[in-house]
Amino acid sequence: MFGALIIVFREVIEAGLIIGIVLAATRGISGRGHWVAAGVLLGTLGAGIVALFAEAIANAFEGSGQELLNASVLGAAVVMLMWHTVWMARHGREMAAEMAAVGAAVSAGKRPMTALVVVVGLAVLREGSEVVLFLYGIFAGGASGSSLFIGGVLGLAVGAAFTALTYYGLVSIPPRHIFTATTVLIALLAAGMAAQAVQYLDAAGVIHVLSHQLWDSSPWLPQDGIIGHVLHTLIGYTDRPTELQLIAYLATLTAMAALAWLAAPTRARRVPA
Repeated sequence: MFGALIIVFREVIEAGLIIGIVLAATRGISGRGHWVAAGVLLGTLGAGIVALFAEAIANAFEGSGQELLNASVLGAAVVMLMWHTVWMARHGREMAAEMAAVGAAVSAGKRPMTALVVVVGLAVLREGSEVVLFLYGIFAGGASGSSLFIGGVLGLAVGAAFTALTYYGLVSIPPRHIFTATTVLIALLAAGMAAQAVQYLDAAGVIHVLSHQLWDSSPWLPQDGIIGHVLHTLIGYTDRPTELQLIAYLATLTAMAALAWLAAPTRARRVPA
């Protein structure tokens, strides 16, 4: 549930920022809300279609190579989380500027109102499609459908409320602080997914290396307990990890930290002499 909440919260904020920029740039135009709402609706429908295809693929492989499918989905989710973090760090400001330019062009009459539908719809579709992949990755890692649903609804509600309060100036928390906190949580979530992916590959008989169990913490912190389940969802905790799982976990954290550092602006990476 917590993993779904974090993912959905982060994606809703990102889509909400785009929508807020477009609304701010078109302030005073009659009917802008209807066009933006149409874009949100179309983007949501597109993400729903992506979700239907994901479910169809999963059902097609049910009982035949399910471990390989789960490992593939988890691996794809890890790669997407890495790419998403780096892309937003590098191009987030550029994208915001482009959205503001589109809104200004619509306000000046240089572009039709349908442009609002396109830019908002694509933003919602992009973030919604990522939510589908990430949530399926969490589901493949063993989370229940009910917990994903509850976490997703909570993340949607909290993200939408935070975005609305920010837009109306009622919240003074800079978005960069929220993104920093969620980036750390997403890195831990991705590391846990990577560890689970290699576990599935081992169960499918694809890999047979570094399979020695490092420790057994199940007597005092079982993975299927309440605390263990929460830690498993948030940071990928496993009570009986293998050597390969630990390597995959640490390698993913290291890669995400390095990519985030490389993607940061040069002035932010400069170390004082």
